Amino acid sequence: VHDTRVMSGRGSNTGDGNPTSDAALEEQCMHCFDVILAKLFNTPPPPTNFPGGQFPLFVTWNIKNARGREELRGCIGNLSPMDILVGVGKYAGVAAFEDTRFAPIAVSEVQALSCGVTLLHTYEEARHHLDWVIGTHGMMIDFKDDQGTAYSGTYLPFVCEEQGWAQEECIDSLVRKAGYRGHIDAPLRQRLRLTRYQGCKKTVDFGSFRQARLLAGLWHPLWPPPN
Repeated sequence: VHDTRVMSGRGSNTGDGNPTSDAALEEQCMHCFDVILAKLFNTPPPPTNFPGGQFPLFVTWNIKNARGREELRGCIGNLSPMDILVGVGKYAGVAAFEDTRFAPIAVSEVQALSCGVTLLHTYEEARHHLDWVIGTHGMMIDFKDDQGTAYSGTYLPFVCEEQGWAQEECIDSLVRKAGYRGHIDAPLRQRLRLTRYQGCKKTVDFGSFRQARLLAGLWHPLWPPPN
């Protein structure tokens, strides 16, 4: 199951510019590979080569397993707008090396990786816990249990559709992800505070990244040699 770690508080309304535009670019994903290769091979930090803007963002690393299926390898982001010229590279490294659910990404894994960058926009308070659309919205929930303990969690827009969940299944999974271990029933669902949001995402695998950088003459000689 795709999961996320959030490095900031609850998101604000939207990012810069036209929030319906496809602001996520493949170059952002390739910059993420630049960042982790520079770290792993101790080469100079790479420059950015994409437009700036203020967006909440998440970086997701996946890895192909022995059966050729992708598995989550790290996902961390920020629910509040930030400068993507700084944020994309920052969370590329954090998701690769500091997601506490996983060991840091190793050199031996790099060629099996793919990277996704999701920029979030259009934050809206939902009227109820099912006031969102599968495949369109991500959601953040906040709630308290009967003892007053506070819980919160988020799923990105692509999670529910990829898992094949119905809306209530997704909500219940998010309640568990938030750390709640009690009984989930209708009264609990009805008192959830839910914020829905949208996102634009691009994904690039290592092979596509390497081909693009080789063609552009940007492949560092210390990085893994082409096959």
